[in-house]
Amino acid sequence: MDGARSVSGKGGGRGATTGNGERLADWADGRLGVYALAKANLRKVFPDHWSFMLGEVCLYSFLILILTGVYLTLFFEPSGVEVVYNGSYEPLGGVIMTRAYESTLEISFDVRGGLLIRQIHHWAALVFVAGMLVHMMRVFFTGAFRKPREVNWLFGWTLLMLGLITGLTGYSLPDDLLSGTGVRFAQGAILSVPVVGTYLSFFLFGGEFPGHDIISRFFPIHVLLLPGIMLGLVVAHLILVFYHKHTQYPGPGRDQRSVVGMPFMPVYMAKAGGFFFLVFGVLSLMGAIATINPVWAFGPYRPDLVTTGAQPDWYLGFSEGLIRVMPGWEINAFGHTLALGVFIPFSLFPLIMLAIAVYPFIEAWITGDKREHHILDRPRNAPVRTALGVAWLSLYGVLLIGGGNDVVATHLHLSINSITWFVRIGFFVVPVLAFVVTKRICLGLQRRDRDKVLHGRETGVIKRLPHGEYVEVHAPLSREELHTLTQHEQVPPYEIGPRVDTNGVVRRVKGAQRLRARLARAMYGPDSHIPKPTAEEHRELTSGDHQH
Repeated sequence: MDGARSVSGKGGGRGATTGNGERLADWADGRLGVYALAKANLRKVFPDHWSFMLGEVCLYSFLILILTGVYLTLFFEPSGVEVVYNGSYEPLGGVIMTRAYESTLEISFDVRGGLLIRQIHHWAALVFVAGMLVHMMRVFFTGAFRKPREVNWLFGWTLLMLGLITGLTGYSLPDDLLSGTGVRFAQGAILSVPVVGTYLSFFLFGGEFPGHDIISRFFPIHVLLLPGIMLGLVVAHLILVFYHKHTQYPGPGRDQRSVVGMPFMPVYMAKAGGFFFLVFGVLSLMGAIATINPVWAFGPYRPDLVTTGAQPDWYLGFSEGLIRVMPGWEINAFGHTLALGVFIPFSLFPLIMLAIAVYPFIEAWITGDKREHHILDRPRNAPVRTALGVAWLSLYGVLLIGGGNDVVATHLHLSINSITWFVRIGFFVVPVLAFVVTKRICLGLQRRDRDKVLHGRETGVIKRLPHGEYVEVHAPLSREELHTLTQHEQVPPYEIGPRVDTNGVVRRVKGAQRLRARLARAMYGPDSHIPKPTAEEHRELTSGDHQH
């Protein structure tokens, strides 16, 4: 009877022996198409390079931010109601403070694991923004933003901007003296906007600064609105990475149609899972041993006080540097004051960031290149683009010094006026110097690559020729190394062409075309690259007695 039952029933023997897990998989596949989706994507190949982990650091930091943020939300009370503190931190006993600041102290001293989670959350925020910045710089320097990834570049740029705003709203929630000073700084910048600045400030703060509504308004923006938008952008960003396939560095067997690497399952997923716990462990260690944002040391916010050496988090330091070093220019007309000393740097910040956002489209317009690019550039082979990136980073560094000019002055025993003037001059001089030096370094590296292709690698072995000359023996490069050093294209820059045709008629040229031609010569003209060695040159120098 047992044998009869084993072969009877619907579906024959296979249906009778099907396990619960397999039946659940069949049920899900019939409704969601899971099998076809997994078959198409789980064996997708991803290239392996250490710089690709920068994007993973951003993703894992964001996930850690969500996890720790949910925990903190359970205990934080975003209220501007004033109370008298009688908690466990005795130095602040009897001090009047907002309920938001009091609940932050309770999380830090009374909630089990609260201080650790707070510090992991703050460190993860810093690492998240730093990871996005470094990741975007990797994308920029290697040209990974080119077609078809311009939209993904915009997604990443939007995530960076939202990360800055989320960080500002996040460290403002505790309502300590440091964060309150930062909010006051932001309110002053808003007031500098002509005509509507006062209205915007009153709308945001619910009346005169500081008001009682700003914390309760920042809270849903910080924990719900901005993270929700960012989560959607992260998902869209990853979908486009899957859809476009991953970029890869030049090398043998790699071209615009094939990818050399490891499959998504199981190799890449196993490495990604281990890397997530590594990032989580490092952030936990930082949160456990490195104090950050000790709000109890600052005290509650009071509009008539400011902390000594008040500094924002590093990612907003350059915006403060713009305002600190700007001369206090004002224009008084028709009973109104236009604070140029605040409004101009307040406007420069979004303009500089906007230039970063639209750069892929500007470069595509200059080159006129409509092809897809899946092989990355070596930064030395795009010297002007690399120099522009380094110039931007140098500008950021100079303004970061300006944003902390008081701390730099006290720690290095320098005059704050000297630092301010250094930043004012460096704002115009340092990026230009960085551009020139970086471009020359890239051209020097191109010359070295050319010599290495033609003459081989230096071995350090000295040989005496029959006529008495001493030369160093060079070892020829492998075919793989030759391919890596010579695979890049050197496309001639866009040119307008003759202004007069064969019939003597002057051709009209638009101003946009002349501008495009000038920019193309600057970025891709003869002064921006060293010609690659040709195959004939390589054969001539490596044949016969030319190779030592």
